[in-house]
Amino acid sequence: MFTADGKPSDDDPRENGPTLGDERTTLVEALRCARLTLEMKCSGLDAEAMARRSVEPSTMSLLGLVRHLAEGERATFRVMMAGQDVPRLFCSDTDRDGDFDGALPDPQVVAEAWDAWRAEVDFATRFVAEAPSLDITGDDPLNLHGSGGGQMSLREALVGMIWEYGRHMGHVDLLRERIDGRIGQ
Repeated sequence: MFTADGKPSDDDPRENGPTLGDERTTLVEALRCARLTLEMKCSGLDAEAMARRSVEPSTMSLLGLVRHLAEGERATFRVMMAGQDVPRLFCSDTDRDGDFDGALPDPQVVAEAWDAWRAEVDFATRFVAEAPSLDITGDDPLNLHGSGGGQMSLREALVGMIWEYGRHMGHVDLLRERIDGRIGQ
């Protein structure tokens, strides 16, 4: 978190989480921290800043990344692991990059993106907490999650989601720095 003058505070919600935990606790905590980092990096920004693109020809923006990660959470936990037949949130067969293409500088679009992301994170959090084991599997026939086109364990899905957030946190850092110079945390 940050103080009123924009400096990092000592009150970082990613600190002091569970330590020396078992495998599930460790994976869940790593994913929780990655999710918090996304929220922290986007805090205090208006719709225009959230939708600001990186550099031509990229369509990447913080808002696009929130929408992209909501899609990833949904595809991983609702569709693959829980077997739910639900539509994509922002993308379609005709607009595979709808998560980024539709990231417009509109407060309603931003609010909808955060609402969707939070709903998917809440579902995933409940699903993982209630899963009897990290060994349960979901089907990934199209190899969208790196399974090779077959079954994937919840353990592998959690590692994959941590990797996905980690992959994008560097983008988030650079986008935020470009917006207002804020670095760190």
